[in-house]
Amino acid sequence: MKKIKMAIIGAGVWGSTHAGIFREHPLAEAAAICDQNREKAEKAAAEYGIPEVYTSVKDMLALCPCDAVSIVTPDYLHGDIAVQCAEAGKHLLIEKPLATNREDVQRIVEAVEKNHVRAMVDLHNRWSPPFASAKESIRAGELGTLRNGYFRLNDVKWVATDMLSWAASSSILWFLGSHSIDTLSWLFDSRVKRVYSVSGKGVLSALGVDTADAYLTTLEYENGCIAQMENGWISPNANPCVNDIKCTILGDRGMISIDASHHNLIQKYTDAAVTVPDVLVRNTVHGAVKGFAYESIRSFVDKLAGGEDFIVSLEDAAAASLAILAIMESAEKREPVEVRY
Repeated sequence: MKKIKMAIIGAGVWGSTHAGIFREHPLAEAAAICDQNREKAEKAAAEYGIPEVYTSVKDMLALCPCDAVSIVTPDYLHGDIAVQCAEAGKHLLIEKPLATNREDVQRIVEAVEKNHVRAMVDLHNRWSPPFASAKESIRAGELGTLRNGYFRLNDVKWVATDMLSWAASSSILWFLGSHSIDTLSWLFDSRVKRVYSVSGKGVLSALGVDTADAYLTTLEYENGCIAQMENGWISPNANPCVNDIKCTILGDRGMISIDASHHNLIQKYTDAAVTVPDVLVRNTVHGAVKGFAYESIRSFVDKLAGGEDFIVSLEDAAAASLAILAIMESAEKREPVEVRY
């Protein structure tokens, strides 16, 4: 089978992740990498054997014979790039979220449909083993009719202060809330109807990052399910795991409880610290990448090559972004807000 030629836009940590996966995948190859910082792009190209380097998306689309594009830029920059790529006839793998404003969500969806290309957003929690297992139990009817849920997904301060240079231009809702909303909606098999959210601010702004610390949100779903969702990035940096992720799904005949941060599979102890190695999200086995955050990217290639539906539909990704916009509006107004689809 002919390999899918992938171009990568964004040469940061996650752009390099895409490059490494495409290098391993038997049905893909990284044909080009593009970043405004040419030095970063050239470094990634040298490490992963990528033949072409660009600093302009326009030039890359005009000159590189790629089949599809991975958009791995800061979340608020997805709109124009995705539309350009779709208009150039390229299939799209977009890092979450789809977009951070209503206009860009609509523009991307319209461009994908108009130009008959395919698009998937990397909402990779659907590949997480405990959540995938929960979904199978729900499908099998083991919990009966679902009633309510709770989802907690937090990060340590370091993510906002050091890992992301653009955190002040984003929100924990875009960075982690997009996963939370998508996972709950996937498990409930329904869209969010109404939200009520409150937010807090002060910890990160005192550290020089002007963004909200946390959001606590009540979600009402179209099918009658209700859920509480917690997203923040002010957990102590000494927390053994970068992510603090908990979830409970309750039905009228059963319940599933997930703790995906303190998995208790492996701990390392030294005189300096206690650490919990990541063996679920981003890990390697005998030099090959195996974590579930990699499986979503591999799945994009697999489904594109096989002509199958993506695990995350474009409609699902758009719904997640629109629900988050309603949450942000609710937190600002301090009142319930209907989600506008």
